[in-house]
Amino acid sequence: MTASAGNTVAGQPRRVLILVENLPSPFDRRVWQEATTLHANGYEVSIICPTGKGYESRYEAIDGIHIYRYHLPLEAEGAKGYLVEYSLALFHTFRLAWKVHFARGFDVIHACNPPDLLFLIGGFFKLTMGKRFLFDHHDINPELYEAKFGRRDFFYKLMVLFERWSFRSADVSIATNESYKKIAIERGGMKPEDVYVVRSGPKLDRLRVLPPVAELKKGRAYLVGYVGVMGAQEGIDLLLQAAQYIVQTLKREDVQFGLVGGGTSLEQMKQMAQDLGIADYVTFTGRVPDQQLLEMLNTSDVCVNPDVANDMNDKSTMNKIMEYMALGKPIVQFDLVEGKVSAQQASLYALKNDPIDMARKIVDLLDDPARREQMGAFGRHRVINELEWEYEAPKLLAAYARLFPAAPAAPVTLSKDGR
Repeated sequence: MTASAGNTVAGQPRRVLILVENLPSPFDRRVWQEATTLHANGYEVSIICPTGKGYESRYEAIDGIHIYRYHLPLEAEGAKGYLVEYSLALFHTFRLAWKVHFARGFDVIHACNPPDLLFLIGGFFKLTMGKRFLFDHHDINPELYEAKFGRRDFFYKLMVLFERWSFRSADVSIATNESYKKIAIERGGMKPEDVYVVRSGPKLDRLRVLPPVAELKKGRAYLVGYVGVMGAQEGIDLLLQAAQYIVQTLKREDVQFGLVGGGTSLEQMKQMAQDLGIADYVTFTGRVPDQQLLEMLNTSDVCVNPDVANDMNDKSTMNKIMEYMALGKPIVQFDLVEGKVSAQQASLYALKNDPIDMARKIVDLLDDPARREQMGAFGRHRVINELEWEYEAPKLLAAYARLFPAAPAAPVTLSKDGR
């Protein structure tokens, strides 16, 4: 790899420091795709993130990217828990930013929310040392707070204020879709030309089509798959109610449900499956390596996205939708704006927050293999021709060119690591 003129200063590569709090790298797929793309195009990249299962090392270099990790003692649930988690995360991130500054240096801080407090670190280095600050808007935290706690109180207003300060501090921001870009401009006060839409397009060399693993169906004819976080706003409770309706009301004992992912609600959802009398029909894997995730999804006949219909999910693009499409799987989800923008004809859309309608649509698809095949083929074709990461990488590099406007545009190189 040779750094292009646009990505160097005084003959040295531009240096990027990525800050991320909610997932470790390289587990966070979007962050890792951004990091490897930047590295492949001549940037020197460092990441600060928390540790996680399988990612306990406090420092390691993977594929030329330098990863600095810190330990968080808890995964927050309540407001006080988030205060403790975010305070510790900010302390360790600021501490490690200094370590990177002296060890490797950086020209730009690329901050991925949540939380919307990383502007404190980005703003500090911007004001004191002239570093550039890019805000990568992953979640709309005011709406996330409302989804978790069901209210617009003082803390909701505080979330709006932190969000506004994040945008006001940034030289450039990245949005995951047009809904987020609108928020950056209207609520964040950013100029349209400083906001770049970079979708979380899947990489097909990671999301490989594999033979199904029959054992995952637990002896049943069909498997309904889910991958994602086990949290309050993800609607796992609604999915379990749909599963109960399918098994107990429709008397369909030929359907197994495979749920991949960890989160604060995992144990609660396991107990709910027990209470509903469907535990034998639901497999909870917890957080697993990519290979196990791929096996579950490739074996699935239908994939689901039960995200609760609310302001946050209506405006958010879910990675799981495009991952399902990349593997050629038909989808059932609730009727959400950005969900429909992504999936189009690859999905059926149940009435908002209605588990019975979701259940019926799942069964309709299970009983119609021709329609499943048609929808799955549409989704995979859309990913290959429109949504894959190769179409988003140039937009990421354009955002970086905006940070350093004197630099000429560089040809795009995609990373080859398959992550």
